[in-house]
Amino acid sequence: MATAILLPASTPQDYHRIVSPTLTIPSDPSISIPVGLLACQRDPLLRSLETTIVSCSVHQPPPSPAGKKSKKTVISPALPSDPVLEVILHDTVIFPEGGGQPTDTGLITTHPDGTIWRVVQAKRHGGHAVHYVRVETGDVQGAVLALFPGRSVGVSLNDEDYGRRYDHMSMHTSQHLLSALLETHLGLPTLSWSLTAYPSPCYVEVPRGMSKEEVSSIQDIANKLVFEGRRVHVEVQELDRQGEAVPKAESGREIGKGLPDDYTGGVKRVVVIDGVDRNPCCGTHLPSLYNLQLFLFPHTEALSRSSTTSARLYFLAGPRLIYHLTSTHQFLTDTAVTLSCGPPLVPERVNQVIEERKKAEKRIGDVEAELAGCIAKQLVNEMSTSTTFFKKYIHRTDDSGNVLGFLSSIASSVSNGGASISYIIILTSSPSSQSISSTTTVLVLGSEDAKVKHVGNELRCQLEIRGGGKGQRWSGKFNGVWKEAKEGARIGEILVLLE
Repeated sequence: MATAILLPASTPQDYHRIVSPTLTIPSDPSISIPVGLLACQRDPLLRSLETTIVSCSVHQPPPSPAGKKSKKTVISPALPSDPVLEVILHDTVIFPEGGGQPTDTGLITTHPDGTIWRVVQAKRHGGHAVHYVRVETGDVQGAVLALFPGRSVGVSLNDEDYGRRYDHMSMHTSQHLLSALLETHLGLPTLSWSLTAYPSPCYVEVPRGMSKEEVSSIQDIANKLVFEGRRVHVEVQELDRQGEAVPKAESGREIGKGLPDDYTGGVKRVVVIDGVDRNPCCGTHLPSLYNLQLFLFPHTEALSRSSTTSARLYFLAGPRLIYHLTSTHQFLTDTAVTLSCGPPLVPERVNQVIEERKKAEKRIGDVEAELAGCIAKQLVNEMSTSTTFFKKYIHRTDDSGNVLGFLSSIASSVSNGGASISYIIILTSSPSSQSISSTTTVLVLGSEDAKVKHVGNELRCQLEIRGGGKGQRWSGKFNGVWKEAKEGARIGEILVLLE
């Protein structure tokens, strides 16, 4: 994931502010710093850190929950099939999933041997950040002995890991800005939000849809603040559970989320965008709005529930916005080349192509109807000269998209032709280029229901044609390469034995 935006070399010293006089960051290397005070939360631009191992255990996958699976709001990287260890460090630059923000990935390097261990996930267990470490060699016992408590290690984010983190920070900080402006300027609280997988747009859910004018207005206000480079900082204090409450909308639905019930870190973090917003959050955030130009999709997606109708507003910022602009421009350029016109003329040329296609499809439909009528007329003429039970097999090569419809047109015209004798006709149609995955369409029509049903059963048994029918028609499909010398000959034998 490329990061095309330059960042300051370090986070400002006043980014992380402990506002409670009794709150301190634990310095004892034998205990873990709680989630809320981690290095990745104190300094979001820090990429490496020297620390110690507090504990290490073998990961035991939890049992699958019984009943209906709950929808997961944050998508984590899948754990590998290799064995996995759960490692707790004194401190870490790897952010554990939380606050709607997905987990970081990263590396742990043991000292002094320099062995590198891959962290595929990090999650919060209570108040601890747990690193899910992949054991690529499969030697679980050796890995547990190598990652023993008290051992000095380095924890870091490589370029790919940091690209993932920077993308998450860009979208998360942008969401705080967007939600604040929606509430202060339009009175629209954020009901929920989703930090989707890169490079998809993220979204906030609001109580109602928004007009294009409202979306444009919020986007303009947001980008003025971005151009000003409003600073972002974090205030941390001791947690008072009794003072915590999740606000609710008029419908009674909770707006956003409070601290998880299982959080035991004892810390409350508030992310502050200067002069714009103060919002509790455990996620990582950029120290400034610089370079976070926000793009809002000029429409909302309505969501209907039993009691309310809410809407999603999609947005992009940072690396995702750059990717979106780059890929969209490439799509537009490629389309313009295909249509032999300049990019500004693409909409007009696409409309022209659509209209021409509609006319062409109508012409094809008219020609096919005329051809079906001619084939049916020829069959009726042959029947009129026959004095006995009429049997006929016709195979066609056809690459159109509605083969059964064309064969049905022939059948309808034959049925309306007023045949005076008993008859059975088998029509088949194969594509011009066949393979083992090709499909040949088969249609049987006749004057007697019993004979049509009999022929359909024979086709199913002898040629493994899957199908069915009712009355005077039976249709089915043959999968594979249709050969006239084989399958066609077998149909001829079926007709010969039919009386």
